[in-house]
Amino acid sequence: MANLDKDAVIAAFTEAYKKANGKAPTIESKSGWYSVDGGKNMRLAQLQEMAESLASNSSETIEAKKEKSEPKAKAKPAKKKAPASNKSGFSVKDFWAEKLNAEAPGATLPR
Repeated sequence: MANLDKDAVIAAFTEAYKKANGKAPTIESKSGWYSVDGGKNMRLAQLQEMAESLASNSSETIEAKKEKSEPKAKAKPAKKKAPASNKSGFSVKDFWAEKLNAEAPGATLPR
């Protein structure tokens, strides 16, 4: 395992992050762990790997962000299928849903 220079790794990561995202990251460090923009904590080696992947994918990331920013047609929500109708019209699931709503509005249904 090679010893990593903390300042060099953070500087390289900051530059790669700026190129990929267009803004500087917020890096918090606490006892050997680093958090980027309030995300998951990671070690310095993981930060270096992220910097390398950001540097290699920076042009792809910028193009992907441009594509995401273009408005797309909204997908219509899928229609729910009607439940199979009983001959009597009675459903235990509906009965309990009505009962719970009457007794305690906002309560969740049992599984």
